[in-house]
Amino acid sequence: MKDLLTVEDLSIGFGLGTSVVQNVSFSLKPGGTLALVGESGSGKTITCRAILRILPKAAQLRSGRVVLNGRDGERVLSTMTEKQMRGVRGDSVSMIFQEPMRSLSPLHRIGNQISEVLWLHRGASESQAKKKVLATFERVGFPDPERAYRAYPFELSGGMRQRAMIAMAMVSEPELLIADEPTTALDVTTQAQVLGLIRELQADTGMALILVTHDLGVVANMAKDVVVMHKGRVMEAGPAEPVLMSPAHPYTKKLIAAAPAIPEPEGGAVAEPPPVVDPILMLKDVSKTYLIRGGIGAEVIVPACQHVSITLPRGKTLAIVGESGSGKSTAARIALGAEPPDEGGEVLFTPDPGGETIAVHAMDRTQRTLLQKRAQMVFQDPYSSLSPRMRIIDALTEPLEIHNIGTRSERKDRAVQMLQQVGLGPEMLMRYPHAFSGGQRQRLSIARALTLDPALLVCDEPTSALDVSVQEQILTLLEDIRDRMGLSYLFISHDLAVVSRIADEVAVMRRGLIVEQATPDQLFNNPVHPYTKALIAARPEPDISRPIDLALVSQGAGSPESWPEQFRLTDTVIPALTSLSPGHKVRCHV
Repeated sequence: MKDLLTVEDLSIGFGLGTSVVQNVSFSLKPGGTLALVGESGSGKTITCRAILRILPKAAQLRSGRVVLNGRDGERVLSTMTEKQMRGVRGDSVSMIFQEPMRSLSPLHRIGNQISEVLWLHRGASESQAKKKVLATFERVGFPDPERAYRAYPFELSGGMRQRAMIAMAMVSEPELLIADEPTTALDVTTQAQVLGLIRELQADTGMALILVTHDLGVVANMAKDVVVMHKGRVMEAGPAEPVLMSPAHPYTKKLIAAAPAIPEPEGGAVAEPPPVVDPILMLKDVSKTYLIRGGIGAEVIVPACQHVSITLPRGKTLAIVGESGSGKSTAARIALGAEPPDEGGEVLFTPDPGGETIAVHAMDRTQRTLLQKRAQMVFQDPYSSLSPRMRIIDALTEPLEIHNIGTRSERKDRAVQMLQQVGLGPEMLMRYPHAFSGGQRQRLSIARALTLDPALLVCDEPTSALDVSVQEQILTLLEDIRDRMGLSYLFISHDLAVVSRIADEVAVMRRGLIVEQATPDQLFNNPVHPYTKALIAARPEPDISRPIDLALVSQGAGSPESWPEQFRLTDTVIPALTSLSPGHKVRCHV
């Protein structure tokens, strides 16, 4: 069988600098799946963009040949004119981009954007295109294709937007699909469903797939062949099984070792959590509802949090886990006083052992100032959490200036000290954020949060935007700082593998409710709730012998009305959070 795609000796550079992609070669059979693996900056995405000739204007294709041998015969893509390439893009070769919100026009309806592919490449009429698009929407799992057709991108969730991008790529039935990090921004349950969807569509249509990812768990579930890239070069290539099971190159071994893994059930007695004697933070019966405008004159009440009660012991880490929209971040904002809870809810913060307890939502000015100094937040996106117009020294000293702490030289000394705490040097003070990598920017965000000597850090998805090796470094840093400085963490995440590494207790949330709460040991040895089981099953592992159990994921991640009767909940019937054993609570009908 002839190769569908051949990339030979590809090199790409900018200006007079060294090539950022150097002598990359690989091939792909019809119907095959090739994974390009590596960290950010390894050259994966620019290699794929070179196939479709959608490189930045400053990029130079310095050497190499890209050949597509499909239904229209052999075509050398690297030498075709721009007009000829327009007939290839979106037709023979389609691409799913990493961030669907940036890839879809916010000004046009989803249906019109996807129909455009058929208008351009198939000469379809508006009615013919709509019929085909609706059929594709149904195929990719939209529960209401007509509504999705009329919707604008901002009206869809992240998972639904990614399905729309898949529909756009699939509607022309391409011979080759390039998927650039198609699941990075998604929750693990949505990721599992999207991967399953791509695999089903590939089996139905016989298309080939190039999967760009840094997650070897995704690779193990999807790929037949793997190309591992680092700094623009191919480090290792071959069939998935030997590359993942017995890697030869140190870089591949490093990637596999860095991947966080959910611990295996060990059996035997599970240790009970010690009683909480010194809580630093308590949320008591916290609920939060929003009034959202519906149609003309209509208003809809949306519950973001419902009856959340958690206690964080001093010096420990409490993790709140769940998918987007589960209420995790709302609970964190309420904990920091950024949003008020509904009537009846209460948040108590005790910054010092044996000191004053602050009722967070009934503070006077002095107490508010104390809360702002002793409770800080590390945000999810290291790119947007630092001002691009401020040098690092200004970003780190700004909190000290706001609270009128120290002289100018003392503030600078404090900034240097904080950089050293997070493993960075004082020579970085005069740089701007754009001069740093994603991992370094997250370290800077942590340094800024530590400047005021807080007792509590709220970490909102601090590693989800990072590569696995950088994620490993940040988790190690957070653990080290917690143990060295006696900090307490409220850790927000959707990834149970990350949580198993850092948390002392885990609260699993779905639709604003805590559905299960336990220590990691109890949770992973004896998960009870179907949603917890789905989160555990959805985490892809870099082991080809352990594929994702999509049936288990679909049951737990599906509608709560479809859960087994013991756990079923509706808008009117919500079972209580019941204690099954000391420290292990599950929301179920007794």
